[in-house]
Amino acid sequence: MTDRIITPFTAESTAAEVIAGIDLTGRRAIVTGGSSGIGIETARALAGAGAEVTLAVRNLEAGRRTAADIAGTTGNERVLVASLDLSDQASVAAFVAGWDGPLHMLINNAGVMAAPLTRTPQGWEMQFATNHLGHFALATGLHGALAAAGGARVVSVSSSAHHRSPVVFDDIHFERRPYDPWSAYGQSKTANVLFAVEATRRWAEDGITVNALMPGGIRTNLQRHVSDEELARLRAAAGGARMMWKTPEQGAATSVLVATSPLLDGVGGRYFEDCGEAEVGVLSARNGVAAYALDPDAAARLWRVSSEMLSA
Repeated sequence: MTDRIITPFTAESTAAEVIAGIDLTGRRAIVTGGSSGIGIETARALAGAGAEVTLAVRNLEAGRRTAADIAGTTGNERVLVASLDLSDQASVAAFVAGWDGPLHMLINNAGVMAAPLTRTPQGWEMQFATNHLGHFALATGLHGALAAAGGARVVSVSSSAHHRSPVVFDDIHFERRPYDPWSAYGQSKTANVLFAVEATRRWAEDGITVNALMPGGIRTNLQRHVSDEELARLRAAAGGARMMWKTPEQGAATSVLVATSPLLDGVGGRYFEDCGEAEVGVLSARNGVAAYALDPDAAARLWRVSSEMLSA
């Protein structure tokens, strides 16, 4: 068993603190969902360290406003905006086709949470289609660019909600079982971790490492489908535990750590939280990583199933 990675940073650390002293000049990064929530602060930290950052967003107007803001606060004009709708495979393919040159950091940050049942034209459940399949297609499509960078890193933003469900291979898209928004979200977040496990196994020889993480609880528009009443119900179900909210700058810290820290050189296939590697097991509703999310057999199966869905 490899040693669990401990860093000097904590749940209170900010993205700026994590990246202090790291020079990303000449490096190129993509941040999906880079115009809202922790995506903004992730992109800001990378740009502040000198990277060229592309905000891959659905709303180009919001993306342009964010890019201007980041350029203004960092002095880095190399903040670009490109259209990407992860629920639309044609959009993902167009983004991949438009990318040229090496890619050093891919931060798969965008997502939807606890949404009502919606299906893509292919019949895929929307949370799985967006949170996993969209990012899977994006990362595999950009594999050549990542390999060309030498030492590229892919960041898979998961959630402690992965504890709510493994990937239910017999009925991923809720065609036979009753739909539950949180189970669907949890399944998609488990898929984000399993992707990191199998991608690292497949791509390590190309110098590409992939890690997953839980950013923490941050009040952003990710929770647009979650009412205050629903949050109260979830707290009660967890024994009344008080939710400790992070600022967006703190919420982006673990993503930035995984994307840039020298402490993670050559490290892949792991799950981080609060700026350190998580322990295996359900330590609480919000801590630890489920063993099923790191299962190499499930990771390999998910890769095969995902590839089959995309090629159908």
